[in-house]
Amino acid sequence: MTELKIGIIGGSGFYKMEQLEDVSEIKISTRFGEPSGPVVSGRIGGVAVCMLARHGAGHTLLPAEVNYAANIAAFKEIGVTHILSVTACGSLKEEISPGSFVILDSFLDRTQGRVSSFYGGSGLKGVAHTPMEPAFCNRTRELVRGVCEKLGFKVFGRGTVVTIQGPRFSSRAESVMFRTLGADVINMTTVPEVCLAKEAGISYTSIALATDYDCWKEDNQVDTQSVLRVLSQNVARVKELLLKVIPEIASQDWEQTIKLHREVAINSSIGGESFHS
Repeated sequence: MTELKIGIIGGSGFYKMEQLEDVSEIKISTRFGEPSGPVVSGRIGGVAVCMLARHGAGHTLLPAEVNYAANIAAFKEIGVTHILSVTACGSLKEEISPGSFVILDSFLDRTQGRVSSFYGGSGLKGVAHTPMEPAFCNRTRELVRGVCEKLGFKVFGRGTVVTIQGPRFSSRAESVMFRTLGADVINMTTVPEVCLAKEAGISYTSIALATDYDCWKEDNQVDTQSVLRVLSQNVARVKELLLKVIPEIASQDWEQTIKLHREVAINSSIGGESFHS
């Protein structure tokens, strides 16, 4: 039976989990380069947990500078079965007020030039045409939504994120356009992270925390300091959520779900390698 190991990717304002026990740092170099930093390994309630700060120590990496492939490959190498990705986002819907959680179920990609596959170049040999529906692990997504509701947090059980290149925020015209395209929230990092996790055969769930109304709302202006202020006010809630979600995941049998994710990754590869060869 596969041992569960939960990988947490912390976004802006969320860089560590003080509740981790038996902590150690794992420095990993992958064939895809160096991850954003060392992986912090430990346990929460007896469950194996690894954490990685997406933007590096001190938030030094721009969204387009993050080596997403190395981050996911590092988690894959140490046996992570589930990734809980935490991301700050702007709301594109009136009802998704700042402080709301959105458990993403789809995405629109507005990035440019990011490495979105392990295949090609100096990576894995061959080609992978990986299906992105469902883009996120539906089972884990539903579990996280349920825990949010039990905690009394305002949560949306599904939502489409538009990932922009960054590091700048959108213009008002762009923000209005994204609303007309049907996006619910906007961020700078979900793509290609979600694509690479799917290609690696890992259950991936994104917990998006709305920090603002972006700039489509005429009485709202987005700036870094206001976003960071909302993040600092809500990081304790993010940790509370994770502390409840992790043992909930560990209490269930995931063997078939893990097998399904791996089969999708294997079957997507044509004439080459895979992480499961």
